[in-house]
Amino acid sequence: MEASTPSPRPRDVRGIDDSSCPNLQGALELVGRRWTGGILEAASHGARRFGEYRAMVSGISDRLLAQRLKELEAEGLIERTVVPTTPVQIRYTLAPEGRTLVEALQPLAMWSARRLGRVDEAPVRRRGVPPGGAG
Repeated sequence: MEASTPSPRPRDVRGIDDSSCPNLQGALELVGRRWTGGILEAASHGARRFGEYRAMVSGISDRLLAQRLKELEAEGLIERTVVPTTPVQIRYTLAPEGRTLVEALQPLAMWSARRLGRVDEAPVRRRGVPPGGAG
C-alpha cells in the first residue's frame, strides 16, 4: 500500500467576502477601457500636452483622447493644470494615484507579455494597447 501525499491545505482565507468583488471589478473596468492603458503609459513616459498624448498613443482620435483624459481626471488618476499664457496651455500629468496604478499594472503587463511570448518587449507599447493586451 502506497503512502499518499497529503494535498496542500488551502490558506486560511476566513471566507471570501463578495463585497470586495465590486471594488476589483470596478478597477478592472476602469483600466480595461480602450486606450486607458496607453494614455497612462504615455503620461508615465512624460506626455504633458494633448498633442504629446496623441503622438504617443497612435491611432486614438482627438475626441476619444479628450474623453479618456476627462475620465481619468475625474477618477483622480490624471491632474489637469491650466497655464495662463497666451495661448492658454493645458497640461495633463499623472496624479499620485495614477503613478501608483501604473506601478501596480506593471506586473500584469509583464505577465501578459510573457504569456504572449513577447518577453523582450516593453510592458505596454505606446500604441494605445492597455495592460493585458486588449486593444
